[in-house]
Amino acid sequence: MLLPAGAARTAIRQIVDFALPPRCPGCGEVTEEEHRFCIACWQKLHFLGDPCCARCGLPFDYDRGADVECGACLASPPAFDSLRAAVAYGDIARNVALKLKYAGRPGVALTLAHFMRRHVDPSADAILTPVPLHRWRIWRRGYNQSALIVSALAKRSGLEARLDLLTRAKATPSLRGLNRSQRALAVRSAFRIEDRMKAVLRGRTIVLVDDVYTTGATVKAATRALLRGGAASVDVLVFARVVRGPG
Repeated sequence: MLLPAGAARTAIRQIVDFALPPRCPGCGEVTEEEHRFCIACWQKLHFLGDPCCARCGLPFDYDRGADVECGACLASPPAFDSLRAAVAYGDIARNVALKLKYAGRPGVALTLAHFMRRHVDPSADAILTPVPLHRWRIWRRGYNQSALIVSALAKRSGLEARLDLLTRAKATPSLRGLNRSQRALAVRSAFRIEDRMKAVLRGRTIVLVDDVYTTGATVKAATRALLRGGAASVDVLVFARVVRGPG
């Protein structure tokens, strides 16, 4: 006797879960559901939100009121309108991001998008776009991790996604281990907008997506390229950001 479609899917899912049970993205322990951290890893995550700097999302110790910016943003305003991150950069967040980037685990992008989704306004008239990789790095890695996150966020939010708004015009070195000024120099003039994309970009709000925000050199350079190409504004969304203390 044939099973109803719903019952068949449930049976298949139970078989798959038995053979390949969901695991914690941080440590690999078996969990009850996909995209769930185990208790030990969950307790080590620092989720970010209000109160925070209205511009860069740096967490504040107390509510300073609406539209208040941190000292760093007041002293040197970044080109983007706002930046939001799901979690603070720490051991667990770093481990998950490295799995996505360097361990050939593209499925981790779904987990990152799962936690970033709360910072996406589905009613916004915005385009999701990733920080691009140079074609040689995509060839070596096999994928752009930020593009995978964008695709997952688009499915969850219903926002439009364009994976080709920005182009990486030059192959930049790995930024790991570089200081702030070295990073800024490495990504200078790294991004461009193809002429065919300018009509798509003109007058639109762009949500620029990346996995990790450290000094901000990469997203700031990408933001400037988007604004020069005609974007009305750029908001940045990342999975994790470095938190050095309140502004």
